[in-house]
Amino acid sequence: MLDGRLRATVSRGLTPIGRGLQRAGIGPDALTLFGLVCSVGTALLIASGHLLWAVLGLSVSGLVDLLDGSVARTSGRASPRGAFFDSVMDRASDAVVFGGVAWYLGRTSGRLPVLAFAAAALAMLISYERAKAEGLGYDARGGLMERAERMVILGVGLVFDVLVPVLWIMVVLMAVTSIQRFVKVWRQASDDLPARSSLLGGRHRRMTGADGEPVPNQRRWRAVERPAGRRAVRVPRRSRP
Repeated sequence: MLDGRLRATVSRGLTPIGRGLQRAGIGPDALTLFGLVCSVGTALLIASGHLLWAVLGLSVSGLVDLLDGSVARTSGRASPRGAFFDSVMDRASDAVVFGGVAWYLGRTSGRLPVLAFAAAALAMLISYERAKAEGLGYDARGGLMERAERMVILGVGLVFDVLVPVLWIMVVLMAVTSIQRFVKVWRQASDDLPARSSLLGGRHRRMTGADGEPVPNQRRWRAVERPAGRRAVRVPRRSRP
């Protein structure tokens, strides 16, 4: 939700900073790599129990994630390669941050890290749904728990040291988000199916000709060969007694 409603507004507000970074010779790819470094540092801070410092690292990595897009647009260097690189680095950042959370929770319980891994898996699933949908020409954006919401809620959990309840909330909302995106793409894809498609769609296609016109029931008609020079005709099968 925040990605769709606030990201464009925040990005426009950061445009002057993006221009300044561009004039300083800092490219979008360099910013993306710096964001990954910040995420690794955040993960190490979480794993070592320095949760308040980790909030700062999380904030810096989020800011850099917005700035790299701004620099790419203002410099005219936005490209599919850059978008791919940014998306991959975002997934790597999510993985290392949740890995730090899992390490921190593992100090008190051997089962709690599974909760962090579940959150990481759902985050990857949500991102994969969007990437796969866009590759097929559909839109899968939106949902209750996009990346911006995940980072905000995780930051709240770090500030108040309530990571376990926060992770449960995230897991539930991310599961709902993955279902929302699946249904959204499913409906778009269903609109592109032929008019009479259904679970019996395969049979329907066999009962129509190449031009789409219906042909006689194949179980009641058969082709009979005629001598050379005369075309084959279709005659009814004899009904069985």
